[in-house]
Amino acid sequence: VIGANFFGSVDQIRTRLGKNPVCLQIPIGAESEFEGLIDLFEMQAYYYEGKDGAQVVVKPIPEGMQDLAEEYRSKLVEQICDLDEDLMMMYLEGEEPSVEEMKAALRKGCCEGTAIPVCCGSAYRNKGVQKMLDAVIEYMPSPVDVPAITGTDLDGNDDVRESSDEAPFSALAFKIMTDPFVGKLAYFRVYSGTLNSGSYALNSTKGKKERVARILQMHANKRMELDKVYSGDIAAAIGLKNTTTGDTLCDEKHPIILESMEFPDPVIELAIEPKTKAGQDKLGAALAKLAEEDPTFQQHTDPETGQTIIAGMGELHLEIIVDRLLREFHVEANVGAPQVSYKETFGKEVDQEYKHRKQSGGSGQYGHCKVIFTPTDPNADNLYVFENTVTGGAIPKEYIPAVDEGIQDAMKCGTLGGFPVVGIKANCYDGSYHEVDSS
Repeated sequence: VIGANFFGSVDQIRTRLGKNPVCLQIPIGAESEFEGLIDLFEMQAYYYEGKDGAQVVVKPIPEGMQDLAEEYRSKLVEQICDLDEDLMMMYLEGEEPSVEEMKAALRKGCCEGTAIPVCCGSAYRNKGVQKMLDAVIEYMPSPVDVPAITGTDLDGNDDVRESSDEAPFSALAFKIMTDPFVGKLAYFRVYSGTLNSGSYALNSTKGKKERVARILQMHANKRMELDKVYSGDIAAAIGLKNTTTGDTLCDEKHPIILESMEFPDPVIELAIEPKTKAGQDKLGAALAKLAEEDPTFQQHTDPETGQTIIAGMGELHLEIIVDRLLREFHVEANVGAPQVSYKETFGKEVDQEYKHRKQSGGSGQYGHCKVIFTPTDPNADNLYVFENTVTGGAIPKEYIPAVDEGIQDAMKCGTLGGFPVVGIKANCYDGSYHEVDSS
């Protein structure tokens, strides 16, 4: 991946997120030269060969990386010993704890939130994925290791559900998929209670009762029918017509709404068009289904060019979307080069005045306003704020919305590169009008 920097990312976890990253591995090579990784527990090099990286080859650590591996191995031992008093005493007495003891201490620290295990790899090239999945099993907390889930009842009051089969049923739908054989699948995670196949559940987010026709345990493209799921289980349901990603499913007699998921805005856009005119309708329907499944994927039509634009979280994300169009919906499409969705903003506060006057016989045109533009946080939820502080009737109130609308229209195309302008506050504080020509 171009620009990927493992050590820089680890440093950002520490400095920006304020967490304690514990490196379990270090990469061999970087970006396009990334070949494999060094396991700091085993002190062995792992290479992933073959087209899809499925062939794992274990070799001694390369000579040129011995010193770096020893340095990070020492850091690993020190960080883990800091998590456990008994291990710290052993370390201070000159004895290194066993790998099993260190892994147990790291798991405890991970469950308590005092340590963040860090792996390296490339999902695109399928390198390091196996080690990452092993780390999930070894260090991540199980459902009984985490605190009870807190949601709200229908009146907005806090409600707590213990991770127990005896508690009322509650679950969160976290993914929607369309299966070519069984139709719509709603993946959900059970936080409390149990759910039987063929029973009913309340979608408390939408206030609608849903029938759970079948429950499946999914493993890649394989599925197994389940009669019942329990607290902590992850499964997929068939028959949920109104459920979408982030919805809560619960016992109708004990309703609860769990915290939904927030999704970041897409960062890359791609123009897409069907290879044949007959595929236009099929493309639109397929993209609509994919957008329903994946909240981080969006699609729209550019009003200026008429092109269909798809947007996602990265180049790989959109490549998978295009591949699914062909495999699942049989739609062949041409795509353009991905472009980052750039934005513009102000660097400092500025005071601007504009006067528009036009006379062409009869009633003319007249508008005059003074506006102070102040930069705000471009990452905030409210990307534009308009304030009206005009006093003394310098601009009549009925004309103020036109000022606001004009500013927002101008923000669609910035002066630097023609990109949308975000993160500003506009304060209209003065101006003038003409009794005849202003309208």
